[in-house]
Amino acid sequence: MRVTDVSAQQPPDAMKAVVHHVYGSPDALDIREIDKPVPADDEVLIRVHAAALNAADAFLLRGEPFAVRAMAGGLRRPRTNHVLGRAVAGQIEAVGRNVAGLEVGEHVYAECAGTLAEYVRAPERFVATKPAALSFEQAATIPVAATAALQGLRDRGQVRPGQRVLINGASGGVGTFAVQIAAWLGARVTGVCSTRNVDLVRSIGADDVIDYTGQDFTTAGQRYDVILDLVGNHSLAALRRALAPTGTLVLSSGGGGRWLGPARRLASALVVAPFVRQRLRPFAATQDKDDLILLKELAESGAITPVIDRTYPLGHAVEAMQRLGEGHVAGKLVITMNDAQ
Repeated sequence: MRVTDVSAQQPPDAMKAVVHHVYGSPDALDIREIDKPVPADDEVLIRVHAAALNAADAFLLRGEPFAVRAMAGGLRRPRTNHVLGRAVAGQIEAVGRNVAGLEVGEHVYAECAGTLAEYVRAPERFVATKPAALSFEQAATIPVAATAALQGLRDRGQVRPGQRVLINGASGGVGTFAVQIAAWLGARVTGVCSTRNVDLVRSIGADDVIDYTGQDFTTAGQRYDVILDLVGNHSLAALRRALAPTGTLVLSSGGGGRWLGPARRLASALVVAPFVRQRLRPFAATQDKDDLILLKELAESGAITPVIDRTYPLGHAVEAMQRLGEGHVAGKLVITMNDAQ
């Protein structure tokens, strides 16, 4: 990672940001001074206090699967000064003239593009007031990850009280929220994780925990009403063996090569779905302010508590991205701007 001059002498209309100009490894990242964004009429400008990393950041950095390159603005290389990051917590610095529900100085969190920077602009419709009970670092973990867990279980899985729900990938960024949200929905929750994370997954609300290094849940004989697969390490046939006859399988991941990535596996589920009683439902989360408001309430009531694996200052973003790419992160990785302001 190349680091340009990031002294305190930067002009007032500039900011520090983590950018990349080629697809590849974290070594392609560069901390650079770029233009400070200006909010449009329906946007707010957020002074970033913390930004959480998500799987999408690793995909965008690598440019794989190739389908994600449209989000970075170029097939051969990202657009100039493409900034990574999609989840943020911070303070409103300015508001567009059509913004009515948010004010300068308000503490907020949001899902928007380009959050690994000192400032980011975000549409008002995707910005919500930060949970008062959480720090900025904790709050930044909720957009994207907790939203995905909520939508996957409540909307696609249609989880009801008393159902048996299995979370495959229970110790990850989405998984740690999914365990807690499934419990909040009234389910009996089974989490699948590695040996070192068994106690963690149990501590956040799982009724049962399966250590995948010693047991394969698809061959154990237990059947579940809903399976949320966040890993993609089992075939559809294997997952269906662990699913109740009229159960629901929610899929959000899987291999598929450099071109299509998880899309190929998700498409396979759509092909099979009409011919089986079980419900096979591919899933991709969407931005939703109402969900951020609900998650704020859940955080303030104690129903969900973010799990943070590690925090990094902005200047160590390359280390954070390397760790994200290695996998096996327990909870979330968070970038703080303490060294940038």
